[in-house]
Amino acid sequence: MQLEIENTNKQILELIDLLKNNLDYNFLKKQIEILKNETEKPSFWNNHNNAQKIMKEIKITENKLFLLNSIELEFNEINELIEMAFSENENLMIEDLSKQLKKLKLKCEKYKIQTMFDDKKDFYDCFIEIHAGAGGTEAQDWALMLQRMYLRWSEKKGFKSTLIEESVGEEAGIKSTTLKFSGDYSFGWTRTETGVHRLVRISPFDSSARRHTSFASVWVYPDVDDEIEIAIEDKDLKIDTYRASGAGGQHVNKTDSAVRLTHIPTGIVVECQDGRSQHKNKEKALSLLQSKLQNAEKEKAESEQAESRRVMVGSGDRSEKIRTYNFPQNRITDHRIEFSVHNLPAFLDGDMEVMISALLEENQARALANLESSS
Repeated sequence: MQLEIENTNKQILELIDLLKNNLDYNFLKKQIEILKNETEKPSFWNNHNNAQKIMKEIKITENKLFLLNSIELEFNEINELIEMAFSENENLMIEDLSKQLKKLKLKCEKYKIQTMFDDKKDFYDCFIEIHAGAGGTEAQDWALMLQRMYLRWSEKKGFKSTLIEESVGEEAGIKSTTLKFSGDYSFGWTRTETGVHRLVRISPFDSSARRHTSFASVWVYPDVDDEIEIAIEDKDLKIDTYRASGAGGQHVNKTDSAVRLTHIPTGIVVECQDGRSQHKNKEKALSLLQSKLQNAEKEKAESEQAESRRVMVGSGDRSEKIRTYNFPQNRITDHRIEFSVHNLPAFLDGDMEVMISALLEENQARALANLESSS
């Protein structure tokens, strides 16, 4: 038993070192101090959007540090108890603590995946769009199966799921749907699902019981509305002042208090003349311009996403597929890493952890290899 415990301890210590390395632990400790110092400044909430971003970053960083610190604390506490149990020959207690160590090792391995989320967007909520490919009822039924799979996956991960939109098929299934998953790292966990998903099965809609192949596309993107920030530079502005028209009293009519701003790169024009002060009108005009530019940027992003979805759905070409779900063989294969799982019913019921973890680990390995080759 003692040798078994020593081996488990060695494995856990190696995992803790790996977690610290993945997280860049010392950098995060310094970063959290810097961020918290920012929140203590009297002017912190003057810029509400920036303050919200900093608070979100603090939450992300604190979560990472808390999980790792709690693992180290639990590891030390268990080993203190083990030492005491051995000294008092408490065999039942030693056996129970050995089981606790093994559970902690599993916890470390599970958290190892989460430390791979190095992009801030990985922490965000996300949207999942599913679109049935060519094939009518067959493809629409497949799209509905995928929707259920992701809803079950979301439930198992502890995410909150919201149905944003759904277009029902004429006979069965759905033509398209949009889901929103809310929860820590929901985008990080789900982003690997973007692509064309292929289904092979004996069709329940075919009276001759023939084998059919159906396609559906999945598009995952983060909820980053709050992150759209536009920097307006003076060189990009044309500022005109003029006398306000209409009611407003002598002061308004005799001074050039009205302001017209033209954003040269986009051609967007805004005006403000409701205040008596040119300074106040310019301030309001800048705020209005900021809103219009943010809206334009959001529309541009949505347009690009729509085009990416259109290209991805394509004609359902086999070469576009990322994953095949084969009912006759009870097998799911991800073609990006040639990884297969032989438990199709459970997978479609949301048990996708093994597949997604394998994808995340492979992506990190490739990123590290590219980094080493370029250095």
